[in-house]
Amino acid sequence: MTETIRTFIAIELNEEIHGELSSLQSDLKKSEADVKWVVPESIHLTLKFLGNIDEEKIKKTQNILSDIVKNFKPFFLSLKDIGAFPKLNYPRVIWVGVDEGKPKVSKLAKELEDRLEKIGISKEEKEFHPHITLGRVKSPKNRENLKNIIETTKFEPKSKIDVNRLILFKSQLTPQGPIYTPLFVAKIP
Repeated sequence: MTETIRTFIAIELNEEIHGELSSLQSDLKKSEADVKWVVPESIHLTLKFLGNIDEEKIKKTQNILSDIVKNFKPFFLSLKDIGAFPKLNYPRVIWVGVDEGKPKVSKLAKELEDRLEKIGISKEEKEFHPHITLGRVKSPKNRENLKNIIETTKFEPKSKIDVNRLILFKSQLTPQGPIYTPLFVAKIP
């Protein structure tokens, strides 16, 4: 049996953004809602979750990443607003949205979807909405408090994200939380 590795493609965030997201999480935690918060240093913008793939698909994915970045120039992303999927009244995922750079990151994600489908990686059923996951809601406990804080908090960080590379990550699930290890970096020229 071929060994597989759980993988995803993402854009890393800088320290300043991690700090601003950590501060935002602290404000949201005041709701005392039952949320599993993402460790701030691990927060990233996922472009495509690949799931468990074998060594051959990892190599093909690296080639696709190397090829796709040639079609882009480095760009900036800014973050804005807080929300929840599927909706604020019944949140499962708490997120921060992308403002500046949204069309470029969406184009990047679409190119990845199209190219990866050709090597047997299924397309997402839902349309790509660039966002950064802050936490996952575990139960309805204090959900109303969380909703009120989200509705009244304005989030517009001062820092921007310099998108100059895409990273293929290995994701190892552990009881303490996931461990993300870069497997391949494709620099945007």
